[in-house]
Amino acid sequence: MDRREALKRTALMMGGMVSAPAIMGILNGCAAKPTINWKPVFLTEPQGTLVSLVADIIIPKTDTPGASETGVPAFIDLMLKDVYDADTQEHYTKGLAEFDAAAKQEHGDIFIELSPEQQAAFVKKIHDAAVEEERNRKPEPGKPAPKRSFILMTKELTLLGFFTSKPGATQVLQYEAVPGSYKGCIPLKEAGNGKTWAT
Repeated sequence: MDRREALKRTALMMGGMVSAPAIMGILNGCAAKPTINWKPVFLTEPQGTLVSLVADIIIPKTDTPGASETGVPAFIDLMLKDVYDADTQEHYTKGLAEFDAAAKQEHGDIFIELSPEQQAAFVKKIHDAAVEEERNRKPEPGKPAPKRSFILMTKELTLLGFFTSKPGATQVLQYEAVPGSYKGCIPLKEAGNGKTWAT
């Protein structure tokens, strides 16, 4: 449904009582902004919203909870604050700003303003380009490896946060607090329906 159709339906529900400023706002692209249900300690709220959207694209809700439902965005925020050094923190926030600027340049809007389809396509495009760049990068002897891009750092932290969460460890991976007997050489499908062990 496009904005005009939504506006028509809203006007019908309200008996045609929609003000001119409201109509102009909708037609000019005003829409409810995505929000977050956690309080960032390192990122700003808009940055936290962007990271939440990207994490949910990386691990969406299916028959198991998605990234946001398992607290991954707050985990990423805390990791950035408590684990990474100032140089890496700055690298991440600079990469986040560049990611958002690239979305605006390509689509005419910042990332959180894009449609879910545009967001998913943009994340895939940026991710695939970053993977290709890393694959083609030649290591330079005696020099440290360059820091990973924003999208790959976010992916790494999303996967780490998700698979160390209770739903990730118990619903997606196999989990037994005290594993049973040792079976050294059996087919993978007999070792827990092909799922990898969480512990």
